[in-house]
Amino acid sequence: MRDQTVDRKDLRGDCANCFGLCCVALPFARSTDFAIDKAAGTPCPNLGEDHRCGIHARLRQQGFNGCTVYDCFGAGQKVSQVTFGGRDWRTGPRGHARRMAEVFPVVRHLHELLRYLTEALALPAAAPLHPELRRALERTEELTLGTPEELAALDVPAHRESVNVLLLRTSELARAGLPGRRREHRGADLMGARLRGADLRGANLRGALLVAADLRGADLRGADVIGADLRDADLTDADLTGALFLTQPQLTAARGSAGTRLPGSVDRPAHWTAGR
Repeated sequence: MRDQTVDRKDLRGDCANCFGLCCVALPFARSTDFAIDKAAGTPCPNLGEDHRCGIHARLRQQGFNGCTVYDCFGAGQKVSQVTFGGRDWRTGPRGHARRMAEVFPVVRHLHELLRYLTEALALPAAAPLHPELRRALERTEELTLGTPEELAALDVPAHRESVNVLLLRTSELARAGLPGRRREHRGADLMGARLRGADLRGANLRGALLVAADLRGADLRGADVIGADLRDADLTDADLTGALFLTQPQLTAARGSAGTRLPGSVDRPAHWTAGR
């Protein structure tokens, strides 16, 4: 493995080197996020012969908000170009498309873990755990390079749980040095919660339901937001500097402004409004 690290550029979707796998492998149901129903393994009707989305520039207007917030963490290009050697699901042998659809979600889970482990290794406070984190990173990367048969048979929940133990310990170390009260909201139902201006520095928000929560001006510096559901949460002028394990899909699903302060690991979503 390359110096026991993973290039962060490899942990973001590269549609130019993917065969539109998210548009084929994943199911979706008619809702506020998707305009139609689609079964897993069935190509989206908007997917062209060139594996490109025919309405990519108009996804939100056409009712496909869910597509705009999705990121495969680089799994699409890994499965397309490495696992299946650049042979797409349209032209492969019998069963090829089905196996690609099976393998893609597995590699997506592994690449998400690589994203978290890479961030954990960049945290100085987690230095005591760096040897264990590196071993976990190496093992996870090794798993992504398995054959289609090996990947399809992989016990993803078991591997994810072993990595999660390390990530939780990392979070505790990283948040221990932060001032103030570190609130415990792991897995909490905070849907629509009124948290405007709240002091959530170093809070544990792992897996919290924050759908449509009012977090305007909230202080989320150093908060652990791994797995937190931020769909339609209002992050206008909130401070997420140093927020732990914040991903681009989480952020893109939320609302924010030019005044929202973000860690360097994510980009400001293009659809966010200007700050007031």
